[in-house]
Amino acid sequence: MSTAQPSVVVLDYGSGNVHSAAKALELAGARVELTADRDRAMNADGLFVPGVGAFSAVAEALAKVGGGALIEKRLIADRPVMGICVGMQVMFEHGVERGNQAPGLGEWPGSVTELDAPVLPHMGWNTVEAPEESRLFAGIHDERFYFVHSYAVQQWQLDPQPPFTPPLVTWAQHGAKFIAAVENGPLTATQFHPEKSGEPGIRLLKNWLQSL
Repeated sequence: MSTAQPSVVVLDYGSGNVHSAAKALELAGARVELTADRDRAMNADGLFVPGVGAFSAVAEALAKVGGGALIEKRLIADRPVMGICVGMQVMFEHGVERGNQAPGLGEWPGSVTELDAPVLPHMGWNTVEAPEESRLFAGIHDERFYFVHSYAVQQWQLDPQPPFTPPLVTWAQHGAKFIAAVENGPLTATQFHPEKSGEPGIRLLKNWLQSL
């Protein structure tokens, strides 16, 4: 860590769950600030991007506070960013909801589409399939995490060539198989809600904080 207690900005751009996310990060050991101030968000050790609701609404709200440019600037500077739920989904190129396609931030190729499952939304606890070398899931590979969503990325399309390190992709299943988490250099994201996942979620956030 860059400090004994890393600083994390939870990006406050009008999406829900910001207070529960901030509390969970504090429990995990971070010094947390809830703000949309660009300088503070740029200078923090970590930037945390929550997101709930429709893909298009989250993308529009992020754009209003310059969130896309801020995230891109941090990633170029190799400064960690973590997105959760729709905050993960908007890192991809597109979201398709009810036949309407909305642009995402395009950090990763791919589209967010409706899960092919007998019951939607996928709401509740589920296991994940994390790579053995995952730092995010260190010590918690066998735990369950809390999901609330009907849409997800169901194909991983990024195929980096050497010298670039391939991202670590974690999968889960609800009817269809979907991406539950990604670890890609400074950019980390989860489809589930760590802040609603009890002790396993706090441990996962601790693992992320230790990488800052």
